[in-house]
Amino acid sequence: MSHSNRERGILRYDWWSRVNHWLIAFSFVMLVLSGLAIFHPYFWSFTGLFGGPIPTRIIHPFIGVFMAFFFLIMAVRFFKVSLIKRYDIQWVKQIGDVLSNRDERLPPVGKNNAGQKMVYWLMVTSVPLLLISGIVIWQPYFAPAMPRLWLRVAAVVHAYAAFAAIITLIIHIYSAIWVKGSIRAMVQGRVSKAWAKHHHNLWYEEEMEKQRRVEDAAKREETAGQQRQQTP
Repeated sequence: MSHSNRERGILRYDWWSRVNHWLIAFSFVMLVLSGLAIFHPYFWSFTGLFGGPIPTRIIHPFIGVFMAFFFLIMAVRFFKVSLIKRYDIQWVKQIGDVLSNRDERLPPVGKNNAGQKMVYWLMVTSVPLLLISGIVIWQPYFAPAMPRLWLRVAAVVHAYAAFAAIITLIIHIYSAIWVKGSIRAMVQGRVSKAWAKHHHNLWYEEEMEKQRRVEDAAKREETAGQQRQQTP
């Protein structure tokens, strides 16, 4: 690892993870605005953002498919770091310390804490429900071929899954703002070593061990090269 990279801190999210995240975030906001406009007359003015009521109804499901595709990619990439560990359970038990910013009392955690993992699993549950129910009620492509009972059930599932996803998004945004440095990590990709050690100590130790292995390998290669040069 070069000296410049060490000074820049630790890479938390590579460029593709960041692009993928913001594509999902942007499309989800568009889904919320268009979906609310379709769902209740109070939000009907939102249809103006999409060119009117008819374009809103047309574009909404296509945005949903777009978001679901990129969410699937992110869900696969983040699956391993989102598995629940024993220290996550302890973290949840100490939620009072979390909310009171008593970080020194919390157990060390990996790349994602229990709160981030819960957001992941809530979205992993909500997005497939939204996609499947949305396909069932998708006019004029699939809905005409569906039994009336399916349409009614799908409409209810779609509404409740959307509500759960919106609440999860609000919590996610609030948490990102609350923990300073989180948004910068998703924009720039890197965090300081102090930030990593403070908020995700186990992940910090893993990254430092990787860095040490890389540097040791580089030193061995450099030493071997020097020996080869000295050999007549």
